[in-house]
Amino acid sequence: MNIRVLGAFGSEGPGQRPSAFLVNDRTLVDAGSVGSALPVAEQLGIDNVLLTHAHLDHVVGAAYLVEMLATADLHRTVTLAGLTPVIDAIRTGIFNNVVWPDFSAIPAECPAAAYRALVPERDYTFGDLRVIAVPVDHTVPAAGFIVHDGISGFVYSGDTAPTEALWKAARRVPGIRGVLIECAFPNRLAGLAEISRHMTPERVRRERDKMPPGVPVFVYHVKPQFADETAEELAKLDGAVTVVEQDKTYTI
Repeated sequence: MNIRVLGAFGSEGPGQRPSAFLVNDRTLVDAGSVGSALPVAEQLGIDNVLLTHAHLDHVVGAAYLVEMLATADLHRTVTLAGLTPVIDAIRTGIFNNVVWPDFSAIPAECPAAAYRALVPERDYTFGDLRVIAVPVDHTVPAAGFIVHDGISGFVYSGDTAPTEALWKAARRVPGIRGVLIECAFPNRLAGLAEISRHMTPERVRRERDKMPPGVPVFVYHVKPQFADETAEELAKLDGAVTVVEQDKTYTI
């Protein structure tokens, strides 16, 4: 399974794109960055977008992706999937014909977007992937995902504070070979992390005890203004914790 890092950060900066991971060229996990990371020809290969939650830094790329499809006269539809409250939020808050057109009705003969609401902890198929959405602890309804191809898989935390259900579910799935976990702030901003329901390096350290044992940990969603400080603190953790590199492809 190939995981291509389109965006590695928790916001936007010069050369720093919000979180988005392209799995096997066909499925996006979060969509903070799409058009700024992929040429149109590669965007056209995307079939599904798994959205952890409705915050802008995780969905704005999906808005531009479906607009491109709607105007390309290709009769292609991309499925936007997430927990029911997440789908409701993007339909009413973004694709509402005020903030952005409702591309689930445009063009009329073949709408560019379709929605798929996921029931927590149920197994779904997206192309060659199996996906399980598990609620996590954020300021809005949010999920992490367990993504598997039948041989290997990974856990994607989404935006979350310390959580329990995601790791319990992950430990029941064989073949997990990587964990992608957010870490927005350095340790000195632990108070802000608590309020905003995010992780710090110290929280990541404690969270590792809950994860599937022996699995490499990859960190993403670091806020650009704290990137160096947070990376230095993560580097001091015992064990394999790697900050993902933007534009790199990881194979698990």
